[in-house]
Amino acid sequence: MTVTTASTSTAEAGASGKPCASVPLVAELFIDGEWRQGREGRTFPVVDPSDGSTIADFAVATPDDCLAAIDAAAAAQDGWAATPPRRRSELLRAAYEVLTEEVELFAEIMIRENGKSYADAIGEANYAKEFFRWFAEEAVRIPGEYRLSPAGDKRIVVDRQPIGVSLLITPWNFPAAMATRKLAPALAAGCTVILKPARETPLTAAYVVDVLRRVGVPAGVVNLVTPVNTGPVVAEMLAHPAVRKLSFTGSTEVGRELLHACADTVVSASMELGGNAPVIVLPGADLDLTVRESLFAKMRNGGSACTAANRFYVHSSLHDAFVERMRSALAEVRTGPGLDRSNELGALVSVKERDKVAALVDVAVSEGASVVQGGSSSEEGAFYDATLLTGVRHGSTITGQEIFGPVTAVVRYDDVDQAVDMANDTEFGLMAYVFGEEREAIAVARRLEAGMVAVNRGVVSDPAAPFGGVKQSGLGREGSSEGILEFLEEKYIALTA
Repeated sequence: MTVTTASTSTAEAGASGKPCASVPLVAELFIDGEWRQGREGRTFPVVDPSDGSTIADFAVATPDDCLAAIDAAAAAQDGWAATPPRRRSELLRAAYEVLTEEVELFAEIMIRENGKSYADAIGEANYAKEFFRWFAEEAVRIPGEYRLSPAGDKRIVVDRQPIGVSLLITPWNFPAAMATRKLAPALAAGCTVILKPARETPLTAAYVVDVLRRVGVPAGVVNLVTPVNTGPVVAEMLAHPAVRKLSFTGSTEVGRELLHACADTVVSASMELGGNAPVIVLPGADLDLTVRESLFAKMRNGGSACTAANRFYVHSSLHDAFVERMRSALAEVRTGPGLDRSNELGALVSVKERDKVAALVDVAVSEGASVVQGGSSSEEGAFYDATLLTGVRHGSTITGQEIFGPVTAVVRYDDVDQAVDMANDTEFGLMAYVFGEEREAIAVARRLEAGMVAVNRGVVSDPAAPFGGVKQSGLGREGSSEGILEFLEEKYIALTA
């Protein structure tokens, strides 16, 4: 494959010709309002996947550090819950304003530790900061109820109160948006938090936490830890009696384990887990629109998204034309380091992840698929070609799991009912896409087993919309007015009529 690089000056200046902001890399734990090293003084490297260089050495959190973070959050919980909603709202709005002013810096941190293209990083930065603005507005609109009982003997008051100390666990693929999508509703609801970001991308999370510190969020309300032996430490944290909420985004396999851990102390769990999003292209679909929006659905974040289009079911009447248009479009995708803003496809988060994608393509070929575009890795860095596979059979390995990379797998079908059955033939149910005449497309969308369905469009994410899945893709919803309810508990108070 060809990876388009740039001279240092071009990469630093970007397409606009203006220098990128220098990135203040915070690489420490944040506990009780202070940045600190871990108790053992150990660190782990944070690597730039575009060239393999180490860009920071991040502090390792010991189990004692993690318990100290819980203790700090527990000590701050009552005071934060008692903070007027307007004040909590103002702090979230202030964080939004800072992130707006520093959006280029925000994006650059993601590019460096995650490998994203500039377009993906700036898009995520703008999306991520919107959660602070949205939940700044929701903080002052927490609902309650007051009504007369049917028997007329009492007044029923339903109050909603903060659930309490919340553990937030975020993945590497959207290190900014997944952090703010959890932090914002938790803080708006009056919950104190411990944020545990992915080991691959802790710098973005640390930056967001530092913004909250800078705008005046009180000590102990927000804490950040990065344990390396993650599983046992997280289990110990969930066993702590002060922890009452877990919000997790990650794989279904890890989600199952965490649900088991939550069961021991009956911790409330919100789960945004894996996906295997089908795309159904109906006969009569507008191919110009379909290909354009399919590129968004597939190539956003280089395909490393739980909502990414994973399996393309294309009607036989459009199959060949669709394949040729997609092949042509993918052949034009410019690949290279994200600091060069002309590159459209960045690196995967690690060489290990790149090799997983490459192996999945190799298996698909061994099972009868053909590579008609791409299909190769870079010699340096974690880059993989924008790739198109045809002749893919439903039920093959590549249709049964998340690709999490820039690979488009196309399955030909003849009957719409067959396409719906194949689309639903998965344990996952997060996202689905349908392209076609609107009435028919909506009818198909209603038959799909997914928490979200996009009709004739490639992107659905919005802070004002409920994000979440069905089946083994998760529990609960993030964003929208539902997002804050995940961090609130209902209390019924009976009054004399």
